[in-house]
Amino acid sequence: MALALSTTLHTDFADAVERTRKALSDQGFGVLTEIDVTATLRQKLGAEMEDYLILGACNPPLAHAALGVDRQIGLLLPCNVVVRKDPSNDDAVLVEAMNPELMVQVAGDPALKEVADTAAAKLRAAIAALG
Repeated sequence: MALALSTTLHTDFADAVERTRKALSDQGFGVLTEIDVTATLRQKLGAEMEDYLILGACNPPLAHAALGVDRQIGLLLPCNVVVRKDPSNDDAVLVEAMNPELMVQVAGDPALKEVADTAAAKLRAAIAALG
């Protein structure tokens, strides 16, 4: 099973972030958290790297259903979506979403399968809408 659902966009970083937010929203996901990894590493370590942003996406009905099965599943929420410049291609931005089906494997609870499958389908649709 793949760790990520992903696509490559040939656009600038800001456009890729905007398009990703819209695609997530269209599938019922809100962005609860945003981590600018590039700025954080620069500020804390003086390290430089390509544009790299982690969006913590949440679909409230799916999160509620998953938490209803196993309260510890909150350790795996929200679904991380990474938007990052491809360090080997200046013209490319990668968008990668954590595969929610991993949640079933990590938790070992088959009752999470339906929620994970639905979340994966919605994230796949969001990723596909970017292409």
